[in-house]
Amino acid sequence: MKSKAIGVPYVVWMALFVVAPLVMVVVYAFTTRDGGASIANFAEMGEYLGVFGRSFLLAAVATVICLLIGYPLAYCLARLRPSLRRAANMLIMLPMWMNFLLRTYSWVFLLERNGFLNSLLSAVGLPKLDIIGTPAAVILGMVYNFLPFMVLPIFSVIEKIDPKVIEAAQDLGANNFKVFSRVTLPLSLPGVLSGITMTFIPSVSTFAISQLLGGGKYLLLGDLIEMQFLGAAYNPHLGSAISLVMMVIVLVCMAVMNRFGEGEEEAVVL
Repeated sequence: MKSKAIGVPYVVWMALFVVAPLVMVVVYAFTTRDGGASIANFAEMGEYLGVFGRSFLLAAVATVICLLIGYPLAYCLARLRPSLRRAANMLIMLPMWMNFLLRTYSWVFLLERNGFLNSLLSAVGLPKLDIIGTPAAVILGMVYNFLPFMVLPIFSVIEKIDPKVIEAAQDLGANNFKVFSRVTLPLSLPGVLSGITMTFIPSVSTFAISQLLGGGKYLLLGDLIEMQFLGAAYNPHLGSAISLVMMVIVLVCMAVMNRFGEGEEEAVVL
């Protein structure tokens, strides 16, 4: 009885702040402003298919870039001495201690027309770059803010790979490339899949990055949902429908990634 009583506050917390909001989103998504049941909100979403496509495209590009940068970085971190490894991990996590908006604002200062980067280019006689208000700036903001979410899961998995497994592969005549492709990479796939999920989900739902670095020119799903709840086109029913669809898409992506990860783990064991 005592063990069950200890879990009561957790259950109440989950009911109030997780289950109840989700139920409200579902109710609003399937009702109209007059309270009648309807799927008109989902039909209206057809006008915003371009926003869905743009959001998933930019999030996918940012995730791929994070993977290309994050995996080698995580691999190198896992091979460092423990003292250097702790210092490097601290440097990676240090920007995350700063407020998300402040980190994004700092890139506005660096990339704006008269910002630090263009001032430096002008000083050496090079033309200025118009980066703010472009998809490249949005992707840059995503990569900068969410790169640690890719590095840390991969690093934690690679660090736990038993060195004896690698030594056994080398004793059997495998060169460095084969050791990496046949041993290290397959064993690190759970971390890769976790990093992809943790990077892609916040990227596809962000709105501050697109507003600050995109100059409001590139409407993403996060911006669209915010507009329905806080903007002049106030329509929480449509906003709830968009949120629900995005939630389902994200859950499907996570399920596919998890299933793929299980298949890879079974292949490694075999």
